[in-house]
Amino acid sequence: MNPNFSVPSVQLPVMLVAEVQDSLLVAMHDLHRLEGLIAHATDNLMDRFATANVGLARNEHTLPPELVEVRHALHGAVTELQFQDMASQLLTHTARVLQGCANRLGVEVMGYEDGEEPPVEEPSFERPNPVTQSEMHAGSVDLF
Repeated sequence: MNPNFSVPSVQLPVMLVAEVQDSLLVAMHDLHRLEGLIAHATDNLMDRFATANVGLARNEHTLPPELVEVRHALHGAVTELQFQDMASQLLTHTARVLQGCANRLGVEVMGYEDGEEPPVEEPSFERPNPVTQSEMHAGSVDLF
């Protein structure tokens, strides 16, 4: 690198950086809570769909055509619930990015304290996020 060339930098007040860092950590916490809520709702829906499916399966041969259609719709709904896995992957990825930003802000502005270990660098991702699928259709799961 040319010694006469300097990297542009911006001076920011430490309190501003601390507030941004705190906001990133709050957002991470909220993402984690959201992941838990989605997982809980998905588990409940799966249980209810399974109960309905078992009820319909008991008398499948005597079901009117409308209820046979309902049973098929339940099977489709279970496939749609696979979004929970994609949502979880995306939330985890976003939380890692936010954690990396919070760590970097802290190090760049405040440095390391004596005896403090530098934060582990977050891995760089080849893709912007691990989930490339934006919609669900039966048989169209593409998680990785």
